[in-house]
Amino acid sequence: MDFSFTVENQEIRRTVREFAEREIAPRVLHFDEKQEFPRAIFRSLAELGLLGILFPPEYDGAGLSYVDYVTVLEGLARVDGSIALSVAAHNSLCSNHIYKFGTEEQKERYLKPLARGEFIGAWSLTEPTAGSDASGTKTQAKREGDNWVLNGSKTFATHGSVCDVAVVFAVSDRQAGKKGISAFIIAKNTEGFRAGKKENKLGMRASETSELIMDDCRVPAEALLGQEGQGFVNALQILDGGRISIAALAVGMAQGCLHHSLSYARQREQFNRPIAQFQAVQFMLADMATRAEAARWLTYRAASLKDQDQDVGCAAAMAKLYSGEIAVQAANVAVQIHGGYGFTKDYPVEKFYRDVKLCTIGEGTSEIQRLVIARSLIGRRSAG
Repeated sequence: MDFSFTVENQEIRRTVREFAEREIAPRVLHFDEKQEFPRAIFRSLAELGLLGILFPPEYDGAGLSYVDYVTVLEGLARVDGSIALSVAAHNSLCSNHIYKFGTEEQKERYLKPLARGEFIGAWSLTEPTAGSDASGTKTQAKREGDNWVLNGSKTFATHGSVCDVAVVFAVSDRQAGKKGISAFIIAKNTEGFRAGKKENKLGMRASETSELIMDDCRVPAEALLGQEGQGFVNALQILDGGRISIAALAVGMAQGCLHHSLSYARQREQFNRPIAQFQAVQFMLADMATRAEAARWLTYRAASLKDQDQDVGCAAAMAKLYSGEIAVQAANVAVQIHGGYGFTKDYPVEKFYRDVKLCTIGEGTSEIQRLVIARSLIGRRSAG
């Protein structure tokens, strides 16, 4: 059992951390308050190869591993969770769905520019009445000759209004239930396809989230992504990797909370000494560090299993569940250590406190993760 990182992975960690500290940290508050999608940052990320991390060079990707991908997300989230979230949605959801299930023509047309960062990708499964029960999708896709006509709306689509291409899900056969849902690739400016309401969110505000609306949206037959009726099944496979992404975000933000709390505790003095010398604060820091490290190894274990093409359903759910919940705890403790200053926007922990909550909600709530884990345990025991 090897817990060491490769020289290449350590170099990736160093490069991402230096980039985040230099290019992102000075502008975090600006992006957050303006709710501004950081296009210039994304162009720089593309130059580093970080918008095509998971894809081989023949598709203009960086050809890195899932462990490397987790390293990138952790490093970005340590400074700004919202930019890390956008990188995750672009890579592991939209682009990865096309990579895993697209035709060669679709990969040439969409995946390559996505991997190069020339396109921004969106992936939209959730609807106003279909959240955790994504099988309750109501958006309809009707075949008309050589075209599909889509009608309906999606919600909580990351990059909904800034994307160049989106993967969306619609019911192509109402009688087939979950096996009647198909996935489609829709390019920006397709007639009948538009962004709706932009969400005014608690946190992750630089990662743009909006509705997607399809009103007699006509796309060619070759816009079908994967086999007809397999969209929901494929979405669940994509979400396994997506949950590892959210776990990595949570680990990064927990590490960010620890970093800023340590720095503050060493400098802030009360009763003529740094508060880091008080046992109460030391215990808070110790618990925060221990939980963050445990979450990190759950996350890297899931990523390693993904690299080995093993079933990661339970491992990804465990990583996301634990990492998301300890990140919320870390942000809460970080604000407490900062006292009144933690309640102001002058210190980064205020933003971490708002951002981390998404990690217990997005890509499957904590309750859904517990269901996934429990069903895996029950099934395993029954089989054994």
